[in-house]
Amino acid sequence: MSDKNEDNQESAKEQTCPICFKQIPINNIEVHANRCLFLHSDSSPQKQVPKRKRSPSPKALPINKSPRKSPAIASKSTPVSNKINPGKSTIGILNNAATKQETSTLSSSEVRNNIAEDKNIIKDFKFIVPLAKQAAPKSLDDFCGQSHVLGKNTVLRSLLEKGEVPNMIMWGPPGCGKTSLAGVIHEICKCNSKKLKYVSLCAANCGVKEVQNIVSAAKLESKFGRRTILFMDEVHRFNKKQQDIFLLHVERGDITLIGATTENPSFTINNALLSRCRVIVMEKLKNEDLLAILQRTVRAMGVEVIEDEGNSFTNQIFGLAMKKSALQWLADVSDGDARIALSNLQLVVQHNTLDTDKIITVEDIQEGIKKSHLLYDRKGEEHYNIISAMHKSIRGSDPNAAVYWTTRMIVSGEDPLYIARRMVRAASEDIGNADPNALQLAVSTMQGCHLLGMPESDVLLAQCAIYLARAPKSREADSALAAAKRVINECKGAQPVVPMHIRNAPTKLMKDLGYGKVAPGTTASFMPAGLEHVDFF
Repeated sequence: MSDKNEDNQESAKEQTCPICFKQIPINNIEVHANRCLFLHSDSSPQKQVPKRKRSPSPKALPINKSPRKSPAIASKSTPVSNKINPGKSTIGILNNAATKQETSTLSSSEVRNNIAEDKNIIKDFKFIVPLAKQAAPKSLDDFCGQSHVLGKNTVLRSLLEKGEVPNMIMWGPPGCGKTSLAGVIHEICKCNSKKLKYVSLCAANCGVKEVQNIVSAAKLESKFGRRTILFMDEVHRFNKKQQDIFLLHVERGDITLIGATTENPSFTINNALLSRCRVIVMEKLKNEDLLAILQRTVRAMGVEVIEDEGNSFTNQIFGLAMKKSALQWLADVSDGDARIALSNLQLVVQHNTLDTDKIITVEDIQEGIKKSHLLYDRKGEEHYNIISAMHKSIRGSDPNAAVYWTTRMIVSGEDPLYIARRMVRAASEDIGNADPNALQLAVSTMQGCHLLGMPESDVLLAQCAIYLARAPKSREADSALAAAKRVINECKGAQPVVPMHIRNAPTKLMKDLGYGKVAPGTTASFMPAGLEHVDFF
């Protein structure tokens, strides 16, 4: 009976957990600490230890006693942080990764045992918030790419660092960082919340009424010295009449407008609005920028990045790790779109979470993740850019470039008849009478595309592109046409009348009036009076 009372007294004693700082029965402190180390590895930064002496644990954790550190454990972020509670958003990974500190290092057997215990967490691993959203930069220093507008000593960066946000329209392809830059501006507004207020809308799911409500609130805020920054995503979705809602308020300073669009502002944005905003042209991200984004993201997730030469520690990786070549492959196939690159990375991580100890290589992912779609819009800016590139490649007698740009349109899903019609134009405009067969081939190609359709007509387009590029060139017809148009447009007063001797004379009366007859003593000139000496060639 006394032994039982002694056991109860021993279990009643409590000690502070070094991980979560809760009071735990001393008999359970080791088991609790082992589980607490892994279950709380992705929480917010730990509280400061109270400044008081704590009694040593009778069964302390084996701190810094592992025989050899693996590169995964020696990194700044702990790889086992992949084991995230599926009931919580993973956004805390990226926000707090920079401030996490290791509290202890376990031996390899203990790490493997704890991983095995927490397999139920890995199995149910889910990204509640998409990784592309979580990886969005929070400051200008974290922003990758677009150095021509956000590099050091640029005007826009200098203004943003001072907390000054200008009216601007951000124009660029999808995934180049327009929304991310708006997020950075949001953080700037948070830091200057007494002077700046940030509001975000998307023209795809709102209307003029929502904008009017924001403007009304902005006028009230301005009375207290607080400016309202309105970010309008997909601003080109508003037609030009709807865009008029911004004009007066931007000019008065009631709001500061930041628009984002993938379409050419010259065609989709009201000219009056463009004159009040600065157009920020953002380019497709380079592969090195995408690689930097992916590396920063995987490290923040606790996934170790391993150089291709570093295979000596392969057997000591605990949790997920990725070779740098695999990240480079993801960057290469994303066509300059950071959102696609991060979405592919999310699929890779989710697919491999069942493997507790694994190094992900290129071979592991290239079968499951195919190459990204090519940036192309059948009615947008890229549509006209690529068809123009094909035409100019034919004009420049470069068959390789002509086939390349033709193929780019084919694999992007362009209508083959549209490509063929442009080739008919090129055959007449750039080749003309230097090789009359070129026009015949182009017309036959268009008819063949109409009969066959895709995908059989692709070789017809390639054949025609090669022939046109190799054919001799003559712009005689196009130049003469342009010269004749210029003469007609520059004519002062009424246009010259048709000479009598070249007029149509279907009736006897018209013949009697001199239609179709050359007057005696005159030369048979076919040009109107005053233009006899004009030469278009």
